[in-house]
Amino acid sequence: MIELTKVDGLWTVTINRPDKANSLTEEMLRDLADIAESAGDARALILTGTGKVFSAGADLEEARNGLALSGVWERLSSAIAALPCLKIAALNGTLAGGANGMVLACDLRIAVPNAKVFYPVMKLGFLPQPSDPKRMAALIGPARTKLILMSGQKITAQQAYDFGLIDRIVPPEDLMQTAHDLVADSVAAKPEIARGIMDMCQ
Repeated sequence: MIELTKVDGLWTVTINRPDKANSLTEEMLRDLADIAESAGDARALILTGTGKVFSAGADLEEARNGLALSGVWERLSSAIAALPCLKIAALNGTLAGGANGMVLACDLRIAVPNAKVFYPVMKLGFLPQPSDPKRMAALIGPARTKLILMSGQKITAQQAYDFGLIDRIVPPEDLMQTAHDLVADSVAAKPEIARGIMDMCQ
C-alpha cells in the first residue's frame, strides 16, 4: 500500500489505499518511516497519493486501538524533515488528521483545487504529534494554527494557499508534472551544492 519508485535520484513515494481514502495503518506508517530513513542519498523526494484523497489520516479501527498515540507519526515526520534533499508533498486531494505531519515536514506543498486541509485532533480527544503545531505555526502563524487545531476548521486549497500552508495550486492533470518540474534543478545539481543550500535555508 506504500509504493516507492526511484529514477535518477528522484524518489517518489505513493500512498496507495484509495478504497480507504488512503488512511494509514501502523504498517504503512512504518513503511513510510523506513523509506524516509533510508533516503539519505535521494536527490529529491515527492510524496503523493492515489485517488481523490491524499490521506484521511489514521485508519479509524487502528486509531481506536492505540495508533493515534503511536510514536511512529513523529518518527516519520522527523525522518522526512531531516533529509538533506528537496521534499515536495503533491496533494492529490484532501489532507486530514495525522497525515498532516509528513506533509508539514516537506519543504514545499502543492495541491489540486478541490483539496481541503483539516486536523480534528482535539475533537477526537488526542494531542497532535509534538512537531506538528510548531511546523504549522512556522508556516502560517500561531493564530491560524489554532484555527485549524483548536477551532477544527476545514480549510480549502485556496485558503491554505492564502495562509502560506500550500505553495501552489495546480490542476489534477498537472500535479505530478509540476512536482517533477520543481525538483528538476535539485536532481540535476551536485549533491553537495543542493545540500549546502538546504542547510543555508534552515
